[in-house]
Amino acid sequence: MARMTPYGCIVVGTDGSALSDPTVARASFLAAAEEADLVIVCAYSGMTMREGAKATATLGDTRTSVVLGREAASDALATATSTASGLGAQVKASLLVEGEAASALLRAAQQHEADLIVIGAIRDTSLAGRLLGTVASAVVREAPCEVLVVRPPAAWGDVTEIEVPEDV
Repeated sequence: MARMTPYGCIVVGTDGSALSDPTVARASFLAAAEEADLVIVCAYSGMTMREGAKATATLGDTRTSVVLGREAASDALATATSTASGLGAQVKASLLVEGEAASALLRAAQQHEADLIVIGAIRDTSLAGRLLGTVASAVVREAPCEVLVVRPPAAWGDVTEIEVPEDV
């Protein structure tokens, strides 16, 4: 029988969307139960609203992979950190990273020697999702550790799009 070891470090991604709440809550619950450190990561794009609109027109809705603007990302990170602390998790680091979400999560997992990455995922049917892949699929493929994918609660129905905050 395989020997299970406790988690020492858990990395969780947040983007400030509605799916971030159950994702951060699950990671926080596990971190508190395992007495593991929790690292919270929020990736953002420094794109202007005009650049974001152009990307959306070209590739479809790209908001599910990155927060537009540092201020929106800072707010998302603060909310996630507060949630995690409120649930008894020991937050080791809260990282605001400019760039692509999957890369930010994978880098954080390696730098902090994570035993688990917790991410949220929806069924992405956009053109960008089909051509470029989703954050969840990239993390699952390339993670140096276990990955837990948190799906939207069943009460939400068949969710294919979740709005991510952006600077105005």
